[in-house]
Amino acid sequence: MAAGRRLAVHVIAAQAGATIIAGLLFLAQGIAAAVAACCGGALVVIGTALLALRVFAPPLASGGVTLRRFAVGMLLKWMFVLGGFVLVLARWRLPPLPVMAGFGAALLVNFLALRFAR
Repeated sequence: MAAGRRLAVHVIAAQAGATIIAGLLFLAQGIAAAVAACCGGALVVIGTALLALRVFAPPLASGGVTLRRFAVGMLLKWMFVLGGFVLVLARWRLPPLPVMAGFGAALLVNFLALRFAR
């Protein structure tokens, strides 16, 4: 359980770092593009934090209970991400390419972190 918590903290920190880097790279296109990239990455960072809190915050439980926590956490994460996309793209009308680039950079960290966490 402690190893899972540490991995979650490392993944969230790395996602935040990738989001900041994407925002800084898009700063060359203007402040709106930088904010858009940061918003896209922040959706993944906050979603992953919600998932980690749902899975690792309660006390240790049986396998079935943990599986349900994980399933509900994933549902919560992706509901937040999709709702955030609606907010960022439709309501705030931020440029879509930087939003997707920030989102992709933060999500790529997930795959890289889980690939090397053995």
